[in-house]
Amino acid sequence: MEAGTTGLRPLSDLLGDAMDTDGLQGSWIENREILNSRKWAPASALALYCAKQAIEDAGLSGTDLKQAAVIGGSSRGNAWLHDWPGRRPFKLMAASNSMHGEIASAVSIELGITGPWQVISSGCAASLDAIGMAWMMLQSGIVRHVIVLGVELPLVEGIVRDYQDTGVLSTNGINDPYHPETSGFFPGEAGCALVLTTEDVPTAPKLTGYWCNSDADSPIGMPSDGHGLRECLSKAVHDLSDTIQPEVAAVCPHASGTLLHAMAEKQALLEALEPENDVSLHPLKPFTGHTVGASGALDTGILVHYLRIKQLPPNLKGLTSPPAPFHLPDSTTQASGTILKIAVGMGGHNSVISLTPPQ
Repeated sequence: MEAGTTGLRPLSDLLGDAMDTDGLQGSWIENREILNSRKWAPASALALYCAKQAIEDAGLSGTDLKQAAVIGGSSRGNAWLHDWPGRRPFKLMAASNSMHGEIASAVSIELGITGPWQVISSGCAASLDAIGMAWMMLQSGIVRHVIVLGVELPLVEGIVRDYQDTGVLSTNGINDPYHPETSGFFPGEAGCALVLTTEDVPTAPKLTGYWCNSDADSPIGMPSDGHGLRECLSKAVHDLSDTIQPEVAAVCPHASGTLLHAMAEKQALLEALEPENDVSLHPLKPFTGHTVGASGALDTGILVHYLRIKQLPPNLKGLTSPPAPFHLPDSTTQASGTILKIAVGMGGHNSVISLTPPQ
């Protein structure tokens, strides 16, 4: 991202001759060894790998670690991953390996965490919902620390073919989510883990709210006017103003790359925010590809990385910007005010969280 280049490459480099990807690009995890475990299925192995890093980064240990909650978000978990290349699984683990819940239970078992765990599967909004559920657990006093996981490994033949048949993958190679000729998304793999805590950490950004709703409209797309997302965003803006939060200064949109989503999200943003001042947009999928259920946590992890030093991430150069007052800076900028992160799940599920930089 700092170099201003995308992580997308021809998907044929990964899948070879397994299927005709017709020039489609994607992004994937280079080190395949971290995905291979005889005991745990690939998505669970990835969740464990990421969780260990996040726990070390947060300095979480002892009783705090043992009593923490673990919440995962993934569109498909380990479904379709039973024939993972190079893996020789134990038959005894076959039932566990096929379950969504193994993503979180593997972390709980391997790290001796006895707090509650669960896995959320609300499509592309799954891991942002996991962050929201974690926040609610903290707010209600159930736990003091939550490890949030976002994992997705969709780059296998069956899943890619399903996306192709549905017509949501890019067909023209335009990696620009608000371009008038954008045709679909570029699929990607990802693993991400974050630690949320009730403790006051001076260098950490603050999570200040979570909102979600449903369109009740389509199993595949979203309303062309984006009314469900607009209502979710409007509720967020209203609630934030009631709690005297700073004005919304930046948005990390879902910006999947489908034309319908581009049109609907632009309208929802304009109508819900009605901004008088400039608002910067930070769509991150042009860098990472669309990592489906992991994308909410991945985008949030990137935002938090920059917010720790009171900055916002750059955009890929040359992206099409929605109408003013929205703009897409292609270099890092100073972070201030409230930052909204949006995720939209197939089936009509909308989620929003709000963040503020450390004081």
